[in-house]
Amino acid sequence: MVVDEPDRKSKLGAEVPSRRCDTGIFSQSRAGSQRRPDVVGGRKCPGISGSTTDIADDMRRYEFMQTHNYVTYEEFGRRFFEVAVTEARVAAAFSQIAGEEFQTGPIRQGPGGLARVSANVKIQQPQVTRNLGQMITFDIRIPLAIEMIVDLRLDKQRFMVDGEIALRASAHAAEPLLLVIDVGKPRPSDIMVHVAATSIRGELLRIVAGVDGEIRRYIAQHVANEIDSPQSQAAQVIDVAKELAAAWDSA
Repeated sequence: MVVDEPDRKSKLGAEVPSRRCDTGIFSQSRAGSQRRPDVVGGRKCPGISGSTTDIADDMRRYEFMQTHNYVTYEEFGRRFFEVAVTEARVAAAFSQIAGEEFQTGPIRQGPGGLARVSANVKIQQPQVTRNLGQMITFDIRIPLAIEMIVDLRLDKQRFMVDGEIALRASAHAAEPLLLVIDVGKPRPSDIMVHVAATSIRGELLRIVAGVDGEIRRYIAQHVANEIDSPQSQAAQVIDVAKELAAAWDSA
């Protein structure tokens, strides 16, 4: 708005204009018609644009500055965690082992160790479910495609079975400014191998059942070693300060 002020003189005796410039934010007259906010009292106001687009931009900036809902540092930190530690990022920590294949055995089984059982295991893409509570935790399911090979010397049987690895992970904050995904190592009881009795004959089923525990122990140890690998350990830690610095530099 424009405010009338009585004429006055400065300390040096120069006459000060009786009308001063407004901020340029409010550009409507009392009648509601638009006028040029950059011209007041017949003179140009410095720093004020007469462009309608500029005025609209000024208004948007002003409104943006006035509509923040402040939160505490603690609330901000919690929300930041929920945004930064997502299911996709946790799944990415296992990306290097997805698609990996390894072999167990051969394991001798049956009377006199006549049968030898091997398993070719292929790790599938992990499936991650996030749980939001006082602590952010994750249920991780890693499907397995397992080719069982039973060598009976005179006959070699192959068949496919499904399996699954069940893992748990939790998100933590660490010094100096780190987000850490702590993944628990699997135990043999966390490994499931699903052998359907209808898919293979009884003799083979008994042989496979006899080596089931050994296969699960081998898979659990293999995955535990992968979790401890340098690549996996690096993927489980997010350096927030480093990531923010990189984001600012690229902006």
